[in-house]
Amino acid sequence: MGGVMIAPSILGCDQGRLAVESRRLQESGADMIHLDVMDGVFVPVLTVGSGVAGAVCDAVEIPVDAHLMVSRPAALIDDFAGAGCRYITVHVEVAPHLDRLLRKIRAAGCLAGAAVNPATPLDFIRWTAPALDLVLIMTVNPGYGGQEHMSHLHPKVTMARELLDAHGGGGALVAVDGGVNDTNSGDLVRAGADVLVSGSFITASDDPAGAIRELR
Repeated sequence: MGGVMIAPSILGCDQGRLAVESRRLQESGADMIHLDVMDGVFVPVLTVGSGVAGAVCDAVEIPVDAHLMVSRPAALIDDFAGAGCRYITVHVEVAPHLDRLLRKIRAAGCLAGAAVNPATPLDFIRWTAPALDLVLIMTVNPGYGGQEHMSHLHPKVTMARELLDAHGGGGALVAVDGGVNDTNSGDLVRAGADVLVSGSFITASDDPAGAIRELR
C-alpha cells in the first residue's frame, strides 16, 4: 500500500451503529479504523469496551487500532487482542514500564503502539523504539473530539520519525491524531506522517469517501 494511510476515528459516529459505520468507512476507502477507548479516569469521557471492539473488528477487513486512553492499559490488552484488534496503542504517560507493556502487546499477537500527548517529550519512546510498530503523536489533548489542531506540533512528527529511524524503530509507523483535516494533512505528510487519524472531518461529512480522498 503506497502513500499515506487514512484511519477514521469513529468516536463521533452513532454509538449504537459502530460496526455498521466502520463497514461504511471501509467501503469509503479507509485503510484502518481508529477506536478511541476511554475510561473516564485518564481522560474525562467513558466510551467503549472490548465487546464493541469485537463487533467492529468482525465488521471490517481492515486493521482496527484500539487507542487505549486508560489509566491501566495492561489490564485490557488481552481483551482487546481477543476482540481482534490489529494494533493496540497505549499512552506513555501511564506506562512506567513501557517496554514491558509493548512486548505484552506483541506477545498477544498484536502490533504495539505508543501515544504521546502534546506536552509529553519524545524521550519516552527513544529507548523502546525496537519494540514499537506505531507512534501516535497527539495534536490535541486527548479526551474529546472536534478540538482545534495544534499546528505547532508538526516538528514533533518529524522528530518522531528521525528518533525511530536512529534507534531501531525504522519499521514503525508515525501516526497523527487530533483535528486532522484537509487544511493540515499535506503539512503532516511532509513532516513525516504515515497515518492520519481523522474524526469529524470524515465522519460528519455527507461524503466520507470524498473526505478521505481530500486527506490523501
